[in-house]
Amino acid sequence: MSLRALAVSGSDPGLGLGVVLITTPLPIPDMSDSAAAAVDGAAGATPLGAPPPLTKLELAKSSFCGLDLAPRLDELGRMGWESLDEATLTIHLKWLGIFFRPVSPGRFMVRLRLPNGVISADQLEVLAEVVDRCGEHGSADITTRQNLQLRGLLLEDMAPLMESLERVGLTTRQSGHDNPRNITGNPLAGIDPDEFVDTRPLVGAIQNVLLGPDGPRNLPRKFNVAVGGAPDSFLLHNDLAYLPAVWKGELGFTVMVGGFFSAQRNELAIPLGLWLRPEELPQFTLAVLRHYERRGDRTTRNRSRVMYLIEALGLDAYRAEVVETWGALAAGAGEGVLHDGSHLVSRAPRDVCGVHPQKQPGLCWVGLNVPMGRLDSAALYALVDMARGYGSGELRFSESQNVLIVDVPAQRADALLEEPLLRRFPSDPGPLLAEAVSCTGNHYCGLAQISTKSTALAVLQELEQRLVLPESVRNHWTGCPNACGQPYMGQIGLMGAKARKDGQMVEAVKIFLGGSMADDPQLAVLHEKAVPLSDLPDVLETLLVERFGASRRNASA
Repeated sequence: MSLRALAVSGSDPGLGLGVVLITTPLPIPDMSDSAAAAVDGAAGATPLGAPPPLTKLELAKSSFCGLDLAPRLDELGRMGWESLDEATLTIHLKWLGIFFRPVSPGRFMVRLRLPNGVISADQLEVLAEVVDRCGEHGSADITTRQNLQLRGLLLEDMAPLMESLERVGLTTRQSGHDNPRNITGNPLAGIDPDEFVDTRPLVGAIQNVLLGPDGPRNLPRKFNVAVGGAPDSFLLHNDLAYLPAVWKGELGFTVMVGGFFSAQRNELAIPLGLWLRPEELPQFTLAVLRHYERRGDRTTRNRSRVMYLIEALGLDAYRAEVVETWGALAAGAGEGVLHDGSHLVSRAPRDVCGVHPQKQPGLCWVGLNVPMGRLDSAALYALVDMARGYGSGELRFSESQNVLIVDVPAQRADALLEEPLLRRFPSDPGPLLAEAVSCTGNHYCGLAQISTKSTALAVLQELEQRLVLPESVRNHWTGCPNACGQPYMGQIGLMGAKARKDGQMVEAVKIFLGGSMADDPQLAVLHEKAVPLSDLPDVLETLLVERFGASRRNASA
């Protein structure tokens, strides 16, 4: 064992003050020349002309790769979470998808990787058992990346959990912190009558490359990748997005780069000016990530997303460097085709709820609305039984935090709709709940200023009782400016805040309007700075009537 003290004080979230002792083996991960030079200069004064020193967080990351904790999980569980140094607890464990939650100390979150949002009933049954064993602390959330997060686990659960997941082909590897996050695709891939291409094999191949021996281990920040396969747009908030596009009669993908949301800035991805064939996506993605790992900013964390690198280099120079990296990584790699960025994506994401015919004759998918994406063990077990009893044993998760049971024979759909679970998770939700998305909220997240899930559910249920709407309205709820609930993508976006009412500071929201993922994508803009939660139903009612064509059920109200 080597013993090294790292100062991890500073403004980085999740890090404490003072000196942290790391009592683990410290292999040095693959780093760029510039990053290594920055580490060398960080201990003392920066030499003239040398790169600026790394942040305290980057120093902690550069000294140890969290993946190397995997064989020690059983030991760490026996030690207990209170004995772990802060860098291990709040940084390195996230490389294994394990998250310490300060608001529920001792109870950890585990984030999976579900490429394209696909999961089997056998896999989901294992997760149901995990949540069930956590008792009143256990739950699972469907995320906005077609993924699942499990809550309420103890540190001593982690080693057997990872073994159980591996046996059924699941992983949590690199699902948090500064890593490539779960790769999203068309939730209807392979069954969609409207799809141009089945995104499942492409998403799976990209994940295999990124998690393989040549994949990145220490990015400057998180990195989101998405592959589109249908006319639906759910893509442009990603750092790297592939949109189906035709070049000289051949179907491939145009490359979009730089999308992200943060507390400081929000951007939709822009065309890189490159067209790729489907088989080129995995190695090109690796090239983008390895280039970002080498060239991204590690000195100013709030300016380290890839869009800032694109702007620093200029788009043409950035593209040239990435293509050069691609050629160096992949023998025989092409150069791509210069492209104007035109594509086949033309509409907002479909509401996946309800009974819909698949491209396979005689089969349908049944989409269920999971209010705010929250699942308990009883719901998980019920979904397992329904997927096995009515479908092929496969389920899908959507970015709208809903669940699909696929491959249901059309003649059995009516029987499925009579299942008791549909009283909780309807196939025909109201027009506000159908398109509602929410972050975790302050029940589990210390940054959130409101309880987003329970607040959203209560407010939307009340509004659906008050109003009749001509069509669904996409609404996104987030607890803080970090925007995990993607408020800028909603026709209505709501962000946790504080406001003064009757001389007291109370919970409130900022309201954003105008987000669109249709053929002319737009981010929502601020409409109201701080609306107290007690006033929110009335304020939203007025907005829905005046801007979205709602009518009041009781016209005299």
